Amino acid sequence: MPFRSLGAQGLIVSSLGLGCMGMSDFYGAKDDTESTATIHRFLDRGFNFLDTADAYGPFLNEELVGRAIKGRRDSVVLATKFGIQRTANPAERRINGRPEYVRSAAEASLKRLGVDHIDLYYLHRVDADTPIEDTVGAMAELVEQGKVRFLGLSETSPETLRRAMKVHPISVLQSEYSLWTRDPEDGVLGACRELGIGFVAYSPLGRGFLTGRLRKFEDFAADDYRRNSPRFQGENFQKNLDLVDKVAELAKAKGCTPAQLALAWVLAQGKDIVPIPGTKRRTTLDENLDTLAIQLTAHELTRLDEVLPKGAAAGPRYPEAMMKLVGR
Repeated sequence: MPFRSLGAQGLIVSSLGLGCMGMSDFYGAKDDTESTATIHRFLDRGFNFLDTADAYGPFLNEELVGRAIKGRRDSVVLATKFGIQRTANPAERRINGRPEYVRSAAEASLKRLGVDHIDLYYLHRVDADTPIEDTVGAMAELVEQGKVRFLGLSETSPETLRRAMKVHPISVLQSEYSLWTRDPEDGVLGACRELGIGFVAYSPLGRGFLTGRLRKFEDFAADDYRRNSPRFQGENFQKNLDLVDKVAELAKAKGCTPAQLALAWVLAQGKDIVPIPGTKRRTTLDENLDTLAIQLTAHELTRLDEVLPKGAAAGPRYPEAMMKLVGR
């Protein structure tokens, strides 16, 4: 099992993590039994990096992960997040980075997860009304108290990263990164490397689209988040599907699945990057984890850049209101 180091503070995780969000929210029907079995399979295969957040469910995903790791805490590097407050309106997100909320959110997460410390604690989105210095200062207090080991930020600008680092070392930045979402290459990855911060790539399979298994809009359940995502709507769907089909052709020539090729591409972007593909099924999990046996040549990486170049995806990655919450 290859491991990767994230940041300069000593955080070491398996080179692939498991994003647990979809087990409880956003992607259709839930099956806690299969999701729990998927987490157990992930750990049984020697991987250790689990990613959740209090906003997933909300709260349900932390509870699920907590039950799944009971009795196995020592074999888990556990990451969770705070800062997004959900409301009765499914489309509404309130961002809260106030120091008093940092403390109460952490206590609530510890209780739901059934643990005495969180290995990696992220600010899920930057609160435009609270100085980042105040938020990170409160997070640093959690480290001093032994309730958190390492700190992370999510979807943050290089400027905010630099300000945060002056308060307390940041070990990880998490942002969306994949063949069809390469925004972090516009300064964020460079800032991370300049500051010695590791990078965690969420949605490395383009919210499942890069697997090649989604062929039409009607494939999505009525409550599937992707129905509201611009990249899956109207003409964008077919334009993006055409790109995925080109990736699938390269995967066939390589003797792997499109998902494995897409994950191998992210892994090849640097040893300081850890993708966290999400799944709630053991079969898909095994396919993702088997990616570690795949090595891409320089020629293959060049071909992927040619068939799916930076900026090729049609449509923004989030609806307009949510796009306003990233890159702060």
